[in-house]
Amino acid sequence: MNEYANEKGLKDAMAGTLKLSKDGVSVEILNENKLRSTLIDELVWNAVFSPDENVRNLTRTVIRLAAKKYGLGPASIYDVYAARGEGKFSGVTVPAINIRGLTYETARAVFRAANKSDAGLIIIEIARSEIGYTEQRPSEYTAVVLGAAIKEGYKYPVFLQGDHYQVNGKKYKESPEKEMQGARDIIKESIEAGFYNIDIDTSTLVDLSKSTIREQQELNYRIASDVTKLIREIEPKGITVALGGEIGEIGGKNSTEDELRAYLDGYFEMTRGLKGITKVAVQTGTTHGGIPLPDGQIAKVKLDFDTLERLGKVAQKEYKLAGCVQHGASTLPPELFDRFPKVETAEIHLATEFQNMVFDNPSFPADLKTQINAHLLKENASEKKETDTEQQFLYKTRKKAFGPFKKQIWSLPAPILKIISAGLEEKFSSLFEKLGVRNSGGIVKKYTKTVDAPVEISKTATDEIFEGAD
Repeated sequence: MNEYANEKGLKDAMAGTLKLSKDGVSVEILNENKLRSTLIDELVWNAVFSPDENVRNLTRTVIRLAAKKYGLGPASIYDVYAARGEGKFSGVTVPAINIRGLTYETARAVFRAANKSDAGLIIIEIARSEIGYTEQRPSEYTAVVLGAAIKEGYKYPVFLQGDHYQVNGKKYKESPEKEMQGARDIIKESIEAGFYNIDIDTSTLVDLSKSTIREQQELNYRIASDVTKLIREIEPKGITVALGGEIGEIGGKNSTEDELRAYLDGYFEMTRGLKGITKVAVQTGTTHGGIPLPDGQIAKVKLDFDTLERLGKVAQKEYKLAGCVQHGASTLPPELFDRFPKVETAEIHLATEFQNMVFDNPSFPADLKTQINAHLLKENASEKKETDTEQQFLYKTRKKAFGPFKKQIWSLPAPILKIISAGLEEKFSSLFEKLGVRNSGGIVKKYTKTVDAPVEISKTATDEIFEGAD
């Protein structure tokens, strides 16, 4: 893949296909066929791997400007979820797809599957922790996902989401201001990058030692309300960033109706006059990534659909939310997924299975997997529990190979990428069918408004890159 060493390389590559305006606020598409057939692949690659940081930033901006031309946004799902809370549609569970690695190929598979089934209700997200260990800053992630949408001719606004934007309970106790500043920084960076959907996770602040449920949830809803106020202050004009809350740490005890009401009552009291959350994540028996057994298999999970349904009804009927959110579900048996829309689950977060489909694909090079395993055993040794077998340890930590081995994984031979991508596409098609989002494009068209939010060109760009410069 051709890497641009400087701005001239980027401008030469765009010549005759894309023209960046003199003020840097728009692009003109001169040759759509070339853009989609070859140039977008090159732009995405350089948005990630150009050796020059300024070129990476400029290329990300160019991709976002091109995406705006196609009406891809990115967009907020707020109005869609508000409509659901008002009972205007039902029977769908929106898949929120975390892409930890091989992001361009995986996102392309998402959009191909979506095109085949007219699935518009899809969220593509990345968690705060994943941003770190996969080495994907929000601006990079946005450019790669929007580039994939351009490549595949996707026709609906793209909903990009910051998942588990957490205020960590332990770190908050040690230094509240430091932990809050970290949350503010990642939120600001994400919104600037086009993440107009953010899940506020303050669930680790719940204090079960308190005597009443309201007191247990107090710090959770108070900090969530503070974060909401911040987001409403900095969100772009005309855009209401869609927000989610969380009442129970995923992997902990199952949530109750009393906990849900305590959190929501407190939260909405403190955010009165503001547009608040439109969904809330609850705990129903799952664990992020599943529980690996000593032989490397994943333990079966008993998901409590009754709890999910009951709490969902409370959220919808009493608080006019879209409903409840299910985390940690990607390793559940396939036959369970059609139950989520039946119990009116608003959203389901999926990640680990897609990662597994990359690493465990028979075509994935054995020598690269050996390198990855050796790296993890050395660099992540401190994470290995005494009770972990090597297989358990590698299963739990291999997600952290996506950052250090990003370029090697993206550079897999084309035939191997095609095999992996085809498998992912088939999986996404099945999920879209089971979750009821086939033919959901009409809902997106009806309730989603795209706003021409500004995309700022890099402050370090020189005149050389702009159209009309000498």
